Amino acid sequence: MKVLLATRNAGKVDELREILAAAAPHVELVGLGAVDEYPDTPETELTFAGNALLKARDGVAHTGLATIADDSGLAVDALNGMPGVLSARWAGTKKDDAANNALLLDQLTDVPDGLRAARFVCAAAIVWPDGRELVVHGEMPGRVIREPRGTGGFGYDSLFVPDGAELTSAEMTAAQKNAISHRGKAFRELATKI
Repeated sequence: MKVLLATRNAGKVDELREILAAAAPHVELVGLGAVDEYPDTPETELTFAGNALLKARDGVAHTGLATIADDSGLAVDALNGMPGVLSARWAGTKKDDAANNALLLDQLTDVPDGLRAARFVCAAAIVWPDGRELVVHGEMPGRVIREPRGTGGFGYDSLFVPDGAELTSAEMTAAQKNAISHRGKAFRELATKI
C-alpha cells in the first residue's frame, strides 16, 4: 500500500518511514517529491486538526493516494494557547523563525518563570481515497525559557525545554527529540491505525 506524506520535509518523511517500518511494514511511504507537483494547500483553519485534514484531503484529490498530513505548533498557557495554529507566521507571513522567537520572548518578558508553561501540539491526519478520515493528536509539554539555547531543530525549539528535561529541543539529538516529541507521538499513534 502506497501512502503520501504531504510534506517536502525529508526529515519528516524519514521519521514517519521509520515509525511505519515497525508498525505497518506493508506501507510504502512517499513524500511530495515523489508525486506530480501540485499547489501548496493554504492553512486556513483555526485548529491543527482542521489544517491537517485540509492538506490530507488535497493530497488525495491531486494524487489518488491515501495521504497523511500534519499541522503543529506551540501553545503557550500565558498567551491563552497562542501562537497555536499561527506558530509559523506569528511575526508575519514570511515564516521567519528568528522573528517569531523574538516576538514570543517580547510577549513573555514580564511573565514569571513559573508561569511560562507551554506545549508543542501536533495533529496528524490520514485521508483515504474512499473518503475515510482519521485524526490523532500528540503533545510535548514543557516551558518557554528566556533566551535561545542550541542550534538543532527549527521554529521555537531553542526556547522550549520539555518537561523532565534540562536541554532545549534544539540541544537534543534528533533521536532524543523524536522519542518524546508531539509529532513522534502523533505519528506513532497514526501508524497503529493504518
